[in-house]
Amino acid sequence: MPTVLIVGATRGLGLNLAKRYAARGDTVYGTARSEPPRDAPPEIKWIPNIDISEESAGSALVKSLNGQKLDTVILTAGYFGKESFDELSWEKQLTMYKTSAMGPVFVVQRLFKAGVLPKGSKIFIISSESGSITLRHESEGGGNYGHHASKAASNMVGKLLSLDLKEHGVAVGILHPGFMRTEMTKSVGFDQFWDDGGAVTPDVAAASIIKFADTFDISKTGQFWAPRGPGDIGTAPDVLGPKEKLPTPLQLPW
Repeated sequence: MPTVLIVGATRGLGLNLAKRYAARGDTVYGTARSEPPRDAPPEIKWIPNIDISEESAGSALVKSLNGQKLDTVILTAGYFGKESFDELSWEKQLTMYKTSAMGPVFVVQRLFKAGVLPKGSKIFIISSESGSITLRHESEGGGNYGHHASKAASNMVGKLLSLDLKEHGVAVGILHPGFMRTEMTKSVGFDQFWDDGGAVTPDVAAASIIKFADTFDISKTGQFWAPRGPGDIGTAPDVLGPKEKLPTPLQLPW
């Protein structure tokens, strides 16, 4: 059976991805910054003390995997520190950049150098439509500099990794998982937009990602996709045209 690694699997999207892959019989490894959740399915193989914002994360992962080959790697760990133009935070921005843009490079490079990403394997970086410069429209306003810019950097990281790994037959996809009803979006006050914005539960988002991942191959490497389509992308009508005329899944502009 396929072997899947979920980086950031203790809650939200990551945990639901791990649960769904395990339920269908795949071998699933999940990382935790400290201890795994107590209610996690016993089938998930946990790798504790992995913090993607730390340089050591990739090397620690390789040591714990002990040569186990991986078919799919999904980097879903994230952090959202809310900001405004008047209230910026150096520390929040630094954490967002390390988590979204720096960490994935070091993790993927260490895994590849260790020989656990064979030809045909797939890597997915969970980014966000918020990292699309094209989709940023005046109707949305400014602010949240670290969030948007770190996701834009995450998109570039995915593109560059795809160029380095294509000749080795390793495909890299960058994904917008959808607007989700999670503690992360609630913590920054976005729960007030859940209903109007079409937010879905992490379980629903996970199902969409897995369905998309199953069909993803090297022909799409380096591309930026919204598996759930344009439904939750508020600026899509202003930038891309009427939502009802846009396809699902939707390839997003940089």
